[in-house]
Amino acid sequence: MGRYIARRLLLTIPVLIGASFLIFALVYALPGDPIRALGGDRPLAPAVVAQLRDEFNLNDPLWLQYVKYMGDLLQGDFGTDFRGRPVLDTVERTLPVTIRLTIVAIAFEAVIGIVAGVLAGIRRNGFLDNVVLVSSTLVVSIPILVLGFVAQFVFGLQFGWFPIAGIQEGWYSYLLPGLVLAAGSLAYVARLTRTSVAENLRADFVRTAKAKGLPRRTVVVRHTLRNSLIPVVTFIGADIGTLMGGAIVTETVFNLPGLGRAVFDAIQGQEGAVVVGIVTLMVFFFVFFNLAVDVLYAVLDPRIRYD
Repeated sequence: MGRYIARRLLLTIPVLIGASFLIFALVYALPGDPIRALGGDRPLAPAVVAQLRDEFNLNDPLWLQYVKYMGDLLQGDFGTDFRGRPVLDTVERTLPVTIRLTIVAIAFEAVIGIVAGVLAGIRRNGFLDNVVLVSSTLVVSIPILVLGFVAQFVFGLQFGWFPIAGIQEGWYSYLLPGLVLAAGSLAYVARLTRTSVAENLRADFVRTAKAKGLPRRTVVVRHTLRNSLIPVVTFIGADIGTLMGGAIVTETVFNLPGLGRAVFDAIQGQEGAVVVGIVTLMVFFFVFFNLAVDVLYAVLDPRIRYD
């Protein structure tokens, strides 16, 4: 197991380098001059523009800019934006918001998705199963941008159950955006759990457990659910990184000052250091959680071993 984890960690190095270079190149290719945009309606003096371009290495070719950036990054320096604010300060300010939003989304995804999937799988082709299939199809077909505005209007403005913007009310402020963010993944978890439970209920080891006279709850929880959770845990583990990276729309709609909103603002301002730093961090989270899922395989299924 230790050797396997070490190999996976080593593989993250080229992944992080490739992802950071790709994002760096895309930001570099954006049209416009970010330095001249700093002046707004009042253009900066040519001497100031030249000084800033030299300070931020904008006169260098792309590969040289990237080499200098990675050299600073290896020393723990994420760089600064064009207004002189350290990128690390932006990450420290926005990361807790995105983590809280992701925690709420994962909780909705895991609890509601697994419970709905288990109930639908046990009562396959029944009323509850049809409800889960229809509702999950409907949720997946709605873009998250539309779903966010509908949720704000219905549950925030009409019913007044949830705040519709900001984080002034603590964790309660994350419930509605967390549910919106988790909606699509929740539907997939419910359908995946339903299919896995329905298949395992017909497996030989479940038939043996029933033949022994074990209670139905024991058969479902101890024998069926544990084996059915392997593909579900795989999906949820990989989805953690996806949710953190996909929170841009949700954080923008609900005005949450998280990583996604910071990336959106940085792209608009062509703040390459901010975009590359945050996206590289998201890639690391994605790789880390996928590694954690692989390790959990051995816990959920004793037949799985890593050399």
